Amino acid sequence: MAAAGGGGSRADNGYGSQQPRRRKGPGALATAYLVIYNVVMTAGWLVIAVGLVRAYLAKGSYHSLYYSIEKPLKFFQTGALLEILHCAFGIVPSSVVLTAFQVMSRVFLTWAVTHSVKEVQTEDSVLLFVVAWTITEIIRYSFYTFSLLNHLPYLIKWARYTLFIVLYPMGVSGELLTIYAALPFVRQSGLYSISLPNKYNFSFDYYTFLILVMISYIPIFPQLYFHMLHQRRKVLSHTEEHKKSE
Repeated sequence: MAAAGGGGSRADNGYGSQQPRRRKGPGALATAYLVIYNVVMTAGWLVIAVGLVRAYLAKGSYHSLYYSIEKPLKFFQTGALLEILHCAFGIVPSSVVLTAFQVMSRVFLTWAVTHSVKEVQTEDSVLLFVVAWTITEIIRYSFYTFSLLNHLPYLIKWARYTLFIVLYPMGVSGELLTIYAALPFVRQSGLYSISLPNKYNFSFDYYTFLILVMISYIPIFPQLYFHMLHQRRKVLSHTEEHKKSE
């Protein structure tokens, strides 16, 4: 589930697509809304980035920087849930299932792991995925904004389809290490677990669920990573060919 979070580039949400085949874009009102949404999200993640830098300079250490950006991180990461609605209402021509999977993976890690298991908030692994997410989202939302305005700088396009090479493994490593660090505390507290007997005759072991989430990274991460490498070759090579033809 959370494997789709990572620091990698989320699948293009229609208006960010650089496919040769043209798609019908959103209407004027929808475009205006999407521009505002992406500008706000870009600004939000810039606030997180500035908060991290200021906290680091004030403390002189990168340890426990999570607390300096906890509230804006929760707010803007949860704000990404609107992207699922964008797909569901047809504002952007992207898969609802795929978008929901990718968004919910990060929301899950934000709330069901990092927020719920207080003991992991001081782990350096949290900073690892937060930094990866922050850089990725600043680039991604900027990419979408400029794409909607039909004025996409090559530098932003290049960054979107290149920096994931480092950011995706970095983010995934941080996520896995954070979930792993949470396991003993989840087991000890019985967090979110439901034991038998109960009137619903149903049991759920959150500890086992987290282990399954970690295992899911094994098949999912390589597929998404190589998909983005393929997209990078296609998009950037198409751009180079376009430049040469001008």
